[in-house]
Amino acid sequence: MATVKKQTEAATGNNVTKTTGNSLFTKDNYMWMVAGLVVMALGFFLMSGGKSADPNVFNKDEVYSTTRITIAPILIIAGLLIEIFAIMKKPKES
Repeated sequence: MATVKKQTEAATGNNVTKTTGNSLFTKDNYMWMVAGLVVMALGFFLMSGGKSADPNVFNKDEVYSTTRITIAPILIIAGLLIEIFAIMKKPKES
């Protein structure tokens, strides 16, 4: 939780903001960020292609599998949503 103090300079009329306290993110935010990165990495891993046994033969079932076309993109989007949640999550008031 960051504490902000404002001081006004009489000569220039500008507001000077000084921050004291903790960082912007807490340990909980970083844990959610790591979880989002892991989910996205899993999605990219599932989307990546394997080596075909014969490069001259097109295997439709291998390229258009449910894992690569449906599950992997859902995991990547879920990871991005977790990242957004991790960034927007406010720290607990203590």
